[in-house]
Amino acid sequence: MERTARAASTPTPEPLPAGDVAALPAGDVAALLDGVPRQRGPLAAPVPGVLSPARHLRFRPPPAWSPASWRVLPWRLLPTPTGTPVTFAYTAILALTSLFASWAGPGLRYAVYQDSSTDVAHLLRTPVFVLLASALWIAGGLLSPYALAFVLVLTALERRIGGARAILVFLTGHVLATLATEVPVGIAVLVGHLPDTSLHRLDYGISFGVAASIGALSGLLAPWLRWSLLALVGYSLVTDLVAFQDPMTNWGHLISLGIGTGLWPLVRRWRRERVQALAAVPVAP
Repeated sequence: MERTARAASTPTPEPLPAGDVAALPAGDVAALLDGVPRQRGPLAAPVPGVLSPARHLRFRPPPAWSPASWRVLPWRLLPTPTGTPVTFAYTAILALTSLFASWAGPGLRYAVYQDSSTDVAHLLRTPVFVLLASALWIAGGLLSPYALAFVLVLTALERRIGGARAILVFLTGHVLATLATEVPVGIAVLVGHLPDTSLHRLDYGISFGVAASIGALSGLLAPWLRWSLLALVGYSLVTDLVAFQDPMTNWGHLISLGIGTGLWPLVRRWRRERVQALAAVPVAP
């Protein structure tokens, strides 16, 4: 009622005769149209290097990239052929090798593991082959905690820095942690502190690479999530080391986790480069 009363009290201007309007100068006619914004005057000259509004319509700027913008959606946690093709392909290979290991007989399975083992004897004969072949098996099969960690961590890492760089982080931890644990074994056998059978101990699996990937991924997370993840994983690895059931492997897990955290400057730079590359790609109309 208040808006109606005010509207009724507003005097209605009387229309001018047609002849009076025609007699007004062009500059005064616009003054009669108070409800229409003026658009007179010459158009501003285009500024070099700045896209015109018409050209801006051809591009759709990508959303701002921030930790908050990466929402946790169920389908983003798992690898996909288009979103994370490298992790998807690697996961498929690991699934096939795990199924083979579960169906093969004990003798065949042991022979394959032995040929893929990164023990000192194999590292001296075929280092490149065994370093790659040992990363094709999951110790404990598909039910191993490292299998789930591999899928989740590598997927998240590939989405942030790309597939090739994510695999490079994985292999860096896998190779360096393997050498850091096997070289001391070879030296200990050489000086007589360990028996010769230590040169042929089975050593295979993806756990070193997964631990390094966890360490690298933590550097790209929010601080509260970063330190919570490192504390949880670090506590689990230290507990396994204290149990002293497989000290060389347990030390390798801690070493690979440290390798991953040491890659923080590199993975953060890769993350910035990926964000800039995604922002520079125009979107077709």
